[in-house]
Amino acid sequence: MRTRLLAAIIPLTVCLPASAEWSVTVTGVSDYLFNGVSQTLEDPALQGSIDWAGESGFYVGSWASNVDFGDDTNLEVDLYAGYYQDINDWVNLDVGAAHYTYHGASYSDEGDYTEAYMKWGFGNTAVNFWYAWDYFGTGAGHYIVMLNQTIPVNDDLSILLGIDKSTSLDEDEYNWEGDDSYIHWQAMANFTYAGFDIGVGVHGTDLDDAGDTTLLFTLGRTFSF
Repeated sequence: MRTRLLAAIIPLTVCLPASAEWSVTVTGVSDYLFNGVSQTLEDPALQGSIDWAGESGFYVGSWASNVDFGDDTNLEVDLYAGYYQDINDWVNLDVGAAHYTYHGASYSDEGDYTEAYMKWGFGNTAVNFWYAWDYFGTGAGHYIVMLNQTIPVNDDLSILLGIDKSTSLDEDEYNWEGDDSYIHWQAMANFTYAGFDIGVGVHGTDLDDAGDTTLLFTLGRTFSF
């Protein structure tokens, strides 16, 4: 699996100029949660990303993780590109698009889809929006609205409190337990130690079955060059 993750993200290194900053991040998580819903049947995941950020604010990257949907699909690889800009000392804006791809079975790519996003930062508050017009290949429109608040404790520790709502614009094509939307919340303590990024916290949803309240642990390290 580690070889497949690296094979998915390394090709980006030959596509972009060597200027600005490259970074590689490797992360282990106790559960791969996507808006509070497990993508690994509540099992751990190994995740990796490679990113290039230009001085103008433009960036591109790729992210990969093992997945388990109860079938032969076992790998997700995402590609994304966007533009980040500090508007002033307090406000920043990040806009872009991400393409999600799935692998492992002949039918896995039927779930591939593209999503546009816009993320506003107001000091320690983030207001984020995502929109997909063909969510998981179902033909349903889908959007997410997220509000996150970061509370700095010291230089190495912060608390993240967040809530978001996922909504299907066509519940006949895609829904969650018969509803067209659900709420996800999280409370995470994030800190750095000896060069590692560590997160411990809890996630939950208002779904009855698919999004149980879950204790999440993450351990990652980023290498910049």
